Amino acid sequence: MKALRRIDDETAGMVLGLLGVAGFSLTLPVTRYAVEYFSPVFIGCGRGFVAALAALAYLILTRSRVPSRRDLVGLAVVAAGVVFGFPLMSAYAMLHVPSAHGAVMLGILPLATAFVGTLIAGERPSIPFWLAGIVGAGAVIVFAAIQNDAGGLHLADLALLGAVAAAAIGYAEGGRLSRTLGGWQVICWALVLSLPLLAVPTANEVFHLDFRAPTIAAWSGFLYLSLVSQFFAFFFWYRGLALGGIARVSQVQLLQIFLTLFASALMLNESVDATTIAFAVFVVATVAVSRKMPVRRTA
Repeated sequence: MKALRRIDDETAGMVLGLLGVAGFSLTLPVTRYAVEYFSPVFIGCGRGFVAALAALAYLILTRSRVPSRRDLVGLAVVAAGVVFGFPLMSAYAMLHVPSAHGAVMLGILPLATAFVGTLIAGERPSIPFWLAGIVGAGAVIVFAAIQNDAGGLHLADLALLGAVAAAAIGYAEGGRLSRTLGGWQVICWALVLSLPLLAVPTANEVFHLDFRAPTIAAWSGFLYLSLVSQFFAFFFWYRGLALGGIARVSQVQLLQIFLTLFASALMLNESVDATTIAFAVFVVATVAVSRKMPVRRTA
């Protein structure tokens, strides 16, 4: 019976994780479009501010209990990773590189999330799991290097790597907290705790913003980043990580590459060449293999 329950939890976790990834998949192309009209600071902090207001309203309506002092530390880590770190660094990167390039760079995020999960959530993936993940991560780094005219990694790539590190920490810690708090409570409280820090830079950006310049599509993209990428998608994502395990469910993120590449070509008319597709397919294949490898979950 316990084995059946575990299998059911893993299946539910994968489905919920996939729904979260579907919500995240438009983040880079929408950000790439929005930075033509808004500053990276406005996008990075403003989307969090709007999401925090929605989270505060949701917590009030549901009369959610206040987290314990112990949980507040973890929520602060989640906020640092997914409310501040990833949005700001990814918005800066989208000023300089196509979203298709960013999508493949984020291919190392599942491996990074699994690694952080072993440190903080008591998960123990097998050696074959890590070998497959390392091969995929290496392919992503090679892709980033050969895509640059000057060779090697440039500043935008470093920003994307920083975004990966921030997201991995925020995802793993959020998945751990979701086991006791619940998925939607984690992202809601992380956003509400961030509200005072988000208010000042957002107000400063609004003060200097020419509201006539952005198009309706740009404002729609900003709302998508605020209410889907930064809020509702996390409801599914964190619950999925809690049910199915951080290491295993995190591998679903590799499907995000294909969804993002397709969206980039459709929304931004970005060229997705054969090299990009080949690397994306190879990285997804390595993570598909790692998903079949054993992952032990301890208490």
